[in-house]
Formats: sequence, C-alpha cells, structure tokens
Amino acid sequence: MSEIISRLAVFGVGLIGGSLALALKRAGAVGEVVGVDRSIENLQLARDLGIIDRAATDAADAVTGADMVVLAVPVGQMAAVMRAMAPYLSPHAVVTDVGSTKQDVVALMQQHLVAHLDHCVPAHPIAGAELSGATAARADLYLAKKLVLTPLAQTRPDATSKVATMWQICGAQVRTMSAPEHDAIFAAVSHLPHLLAYALVDMIAQRDNAAQLFEFAASGFRDFTRIAGSDPEMWRDIALANRSALLAELQAYQAQLARLAGALEQHDSAALIGLFSRARQARQDWAAPINE
Repeated sequence: MSEIISRLAVFGVGLIGGSLALALKRAGAVGEVVGVDRSIENLQLARDLGIIDRAATDAADAVTGADMVVLAVPVGQMAAVMRAMAPYLSPHAVVTDVGSTKQDVVALMQQHLVAHLDHCVPAHPIAGAELSGATAARADLYLAKKLVLTPLAQTRPDATSKVATMWQICGAQVRTMSAPEHDAIFAAVSHLPHLLAYALVDMIAQRDNAAQLFEFAASGFRDFTRIAGSDPEMWRDIALANRSALLAELQAYQAQLARLAGALEQHDSAALIGLFSRARQARQDWAAPINE
C-alpha cells in the first residue's frame, strides 16, 4: 500500500495509539512515527518494539512537520497537550483523537485549536482491552472493529476523509455521527457497563469475607467484571466528561433494578421470566453476527 501519512505524531503510545501505529506500519501507510508519552520507560519500550521510530522531547518537537497528529491520552490531559502543540502545527496537519467521549473533545478543540478547526476530526475506535502500555499494542486490534467520527462543523471534508482512510487501512469500519449522539449511545453500552463492573468489584472487595467471596467467584463473575481491570484514570475522565448522559443511564438502570427487586419481593415468577427471556433473546440477537 502507498504511504498516506508522511509523519505521524502519537501522544500516548499505549494500547490504542501503539496499535494504530503498528497497523499503519504493517500496511506501509506511514513514513515516520513520532511518539510522546509521560513515561520515558514506555517510550523506550515502544522504540524497542518498533512501534515508533523516534521519541519526541516535547509537543513542539512531536508535531513539527507532522501531517497527522493523534491524541491517544486521557481526556483530562488533552487541554494541556492541545495548548502546547497549537503554535507548532503545520497548516495542513490533521488533528484527531481516540477518546471515548466526544462533546468534551470538540469543546477542547474549539477552545485550544481555534486556528486549526478545519483540520480537526474527533474520533473513537470501538476497540480495546483492560491492558495498557506499549507492550499491549498489536497491529490487528482494529480489524472489523467500528470507528466513529464526529467532525466539527468547520472540519474540511478532505480532513475527515484522511482520518477515515487511516482507520480503514487498520481494518476498522468507519461510521459518522454527531458528538451528542455518540455520547448518548456510549453512555448506555460502554460507560454504564464499566461503572457497574467497578462498583460490583469494589462492593465485594469491601466485604469482611472478601477473600472467601473472590475464592469462589467463577466464570460469570470474571466475564461480568473483566472491564473493571481498565485504567482508573481514563475511566474517571470518561465518567466525568459524559456525566449528564451517564447519570440518565444510571437512573434508568436503578429503575430496572427496582423492578427486579419488586419482582423478587413479590415472588413474581412471571415478571422474572419475562425480564430474563427478553434479555436473553436480545443478547442472542446482538451476539449472533459476532459469532458467525
């Protein structure tokens, strides 16, 4: 494949940013990859693993000459990164991100990248794991995974197209929607499940007999709580950034739990079987295409 990115600057060389770099390198779609990370050790490891070609000393060094800049850092760090790099961006450089919330990223871009908004393309790859750091990166992470773009009103079509092509090269299926629509959807199907997993594990861990409970926890507990192994800082930022939509989903879930508690209190077998059957069928319908 021909090179579509001459120099890629990646802020945050972990699972997401590192996997993107590896996928583009494997496809021959990128010339040089420059990495920036809070951890010098992680940057050195990324170089040793061939994820990046060069470690930048600061934001100015990273983005100078770059035609694609990817922010793969927690949302809470993005404002500082945007401020630091803004004066050094090339006029043609496309700026994108991988954050799990989009309205806050749009707002940050509008605040800190005012002169560059026509080249800003917020994005969210729907892929990941509870692992982090350069050692977690893998070139096939995005194969057949969805990627959501939420362009700004000012974004040039060619900038959006370049980011879409970059992710398609990695194997992702690109979708486009508004930032508010994105945040409402992912509050329900991603952010809420993470909060529930964290809450359950913490609840069990606080019990006096926690060791005994964990000793007997099996596959159901493991599957339900796997995502509680995710980066706490990242999920703190996501929860706070999307708090309005997430609070609405928490309230809806609490109402569902109240209905479930009522059915148990009233020994309402029909209500229980109805809820369980609907959920089972919906889960099977959703999982069927994945398992094909």
